[in-house]
Amino acid sequence: MLRPIKDIFDPDSFPDLLVGLREPDDAAVWRLDEERALVVTTDFFTPVVDDAYDYGAIAAANSLSDVYAMGGQPFLALNVAALPDNLPEEISREIIRGGAEKAREAGVVIAGGHTVKDKEPKYGLIAIGFVDPRKMLSKAGLKIGDALVLTKPLGFGVTTTALKREQADEQDVSEAVSWMKRLNKAAGQLAAEFGLRGGTDITGYSLLGHGMEMAEASGVSLQLDFSNIPFISGARKYAEMGAFAGGAFDNKKHFEAKVKFADPIDEANQMLLFDPQTSGGLLLGVPPENLDAFLARAQEMDQAVWVIGRVETGTGIEIR
Repeated sequence: MLRPIKDIFDPDSFPDLLVGLREPDDAAVWRLDEERALVVTTDFFTPVVDDAYDYGAIAAANSLSDVYAMGGQPFLALNVAALPDNLPEEISREIIRGGAEKAREAGVVIAGGHTVKDKEPKYGLIAIGFVDPRKMLSKAGLKIGDALVLTKPLGFGVTTTALKREQADEQDVSEAVSWMKRLNKAAGQLAAEFGLRGGTDITGYSLLGHGMEMAEASGVSLQLDFSNIPFISGARKYAEMGAFAGGAFDNKKHFEAKVKFADPIDEANQMLLFDPQTSGGLLLGVPPENLDAFLARAQEMDQAVWVIGRVETGTGIEIR
């Protein structure tokens, strides 16, 4: 679908576009000068939860996450919304309010936007941030020996799909919502403080899909320890019920040829690693000599982190 763009925009004609036309990264980055670059991204989606306010807040956190995933700090955003004209006004207001209050929490101002009518609600943000181009995160920044650190658990996709099927327990949905509404701001600050270079956020392509993008961009392989990968409480239960969205099977079809699972990892657990996430955490590469200090600082900041694997030579991903 996007191939025609390659015939219109030659990357060599835009030397200040540091990230955008060649790289499969989380946002576009445009250099302003030696110390400043703009990070620009957009994202929106249909409701993943029933509560309108929570939906707006999750959508905003998810949109801002791509700026944090580049090592940037967002400061400005625009609403992007498609709302049915028969949707009760109070619901539309709550969606917009949820997004606005989450943006304010991030230190971001929403300065307008655009709305159209549609049969199904869709909401998100165009987000703009600043980053020092000498210090930005990218999918190509992993180095052999880096520890792989994840900043949110997995299981949001399978839990929200169970919710849509009216199979989810209220406490499991509440746990998922709490994590999805959480900004990646502190995780991004932690990455910047330690001068990390390899990072992405885990969203629609799943842990394995986004991990594969990092492995290929960095020219390395990833070794993941399944027992160290965190999941929210109901994830395994809903996986056994088969409550996976279609995107999970798309991810599996697209990426599984380059993934090797240890024999004890059953199909349900394999599928959880292909599960699309909404507003997931950051996946960061931390040099081994900095790992202890990184984990200690994360604890000081009350930032959740899990060491889930290591960067090795070779290609693909192996799950131990």
